[in-house]
Amino acid sequence: MTNPNLTHLYFLLDRSGSMESIKDDTEGGFNAFVAEQRATAGECRVTLAQFDNEYEEVYRDRPIADVPRLELRPRGMTALLDSIGRLVSEAGARLAALPEDERPGSVVVGIMTDGHENASRELTHATVKAMIERQTKEYGWQFLYMGADQDAIEVGASIGVAPEHSMTYSRGKVAAMMAAASGNIGRYRTARAAGLSASEAGELMTFSEEQRHASSD
Repeated sequence: MTNPNLTHLYFLLDRSGSMESIKDDTEGGFNAFVAEQRATAGECRVTLAQFDNEYEEVYRDRPIADVPRLELRPRGMTALLDSIGRLVSEAGARLAALPEDERPGSVVVGIMTDGHENASRELTHATVKAMIERQTKEYGWQFLYMGADQDAIEVGASIGVAPEHSMTYSRGKVAAMMAAASGNIGRYRTARAAGLSASEAGELMTFSEEQRHASSD
């Protein structure tokens, strides 16, 4: 049996050149997100990866108490599909290698970008969609897609993320978007620890209309 009190948060963060205009807000929003998750009951570990036209794992399987402050250095283009595929495949392989009682009972993957795919060379939307749908249906992973100044629901659907778990946000509302994601994840973690299934607790990850309004102009 997996550990019901352990959550592993995987976060994939866009650091392409267009993020420069919201660099400070993104750093502040992510750091506030981490602080709020630290205050949520239960064990939590974090893996952060960032991407432009290259993929970089910033840290892996870090206890949330030891997560450092985010420092973002925007550059490059947006290889979104290749980066999602790499994070999901590497995370799945690492978790599968663990003894069952050391695997997290809850896995949450947050994807945050301000641009459209323009640099992937290996994977297609269909391939990534199949990967995400498999992890969601077979293993109960929860995915959030947060996209700035785009139709995030449409983009999220193209890669297998449920519309209710996708959020369009404005460049000036990064803090509100991160607060919404953090609140939903916190409620999900609490519900899972209380014994709800991943699918039941997953309803708590739904972005409300109030949250969507607060995150847009």
